[in-house]
Amino acid sequence: MTLPEIVSREEWRAAREELLVREKAATRARDALNAARRRLPMVAVEKEYVFECGDGKVTLPDLFRGRHQLVVQHFMFAPEWDAGCRSCSAFLDQIGHLAHLRARGTEFAVVSRAPYTKILPFKARMGWTVPWYSSFGGDFNHDFEVSLGGDEPAERPGVSCFLRDRDRVFHTYSTYGRGLDGLGSTTSLLDLTALGRQEDWEEPTGRASALGAPAGSERIRYHDEYDD
Repeated sequence: MTLPEIVSREEWRAAREELLVREKAATRARDALNAARRRLPMVAVEKEYVFECGDGKVTLPDLFRGRHQLVVQHFMFAPEWDAGCRSCSAFLDQIGHLAHLRARGTEFAVVSRAPYTKILPFKARMGWTVPWYSSFGGDFNHDFEVSLGGDEPAERPGVSCFLRDRDRVFHTYSTYGRGLDGLGSTTSLLDLTALGRQEDWEEPTGRASALGAPAGSERIRYHDEYDD
C-alpha cells in the first residue's frame, strides 16, 4: 500500500492551506455550475404516465404529493430480475431523512420498471421507507432515457427533476451514470432542482421566496420538528 508522505505538523498545515485555496475555487465553480443548471429551460410533460404503488394506480403529478418539486431516482430493477441493482441500492442507502427535502417543497421518489409485486418485498428486505413506484409496461423509463434499446431495454441509473406549476408538470433536469457521483445529501439533491436550496445568495435571484417561505437555511429543524 502506498501511503501519504510523513511530514511535520508545520509542513502539513502549509500543504493543507495550499489545498484549501483550490477547494474554495472548486466551491465557487460548483456554485456557478448550479446557477447555470437552475437557468436551464424546462419542458412541459404532456404525456400521462401511470405508476403502481401501494395505493394502486397514480400519475406523475401524484408523485409530488402536493409539493412543488420532485426528484426521481431511476432505480435499475428490470421486470425479469429478482432483486434491484446493487449500485442503485448503495445510492439509495445514502439518502437522508426526507423531512429536510420536504421542508423545501421537494419530494423524493424511486421509480423502477419491475412490477410492484417484485419491488415491495425487496424494499422491505432493504428496510427502505421512501416512496417507490413501478413504471412496468409504460414509457416513463424509455422517455427519460434510462431504458435504452428495443424489446429488452438496457438499464442505466439516473436522476430526473420535475417542477409543478399548478396543474402543469415540467421536466427540468436529468443526469446519468457518473453524474450521480457525490449525490445523496439533501443539499446535493436540491442543487439539481430549478428552485435549488432556496437561499438568498443563490442565482438567479427571486427563487428563494418562490414558495412563500423564509430562506432554506432558516427552515432547518430537527427532522421530528417539521410541520409536514
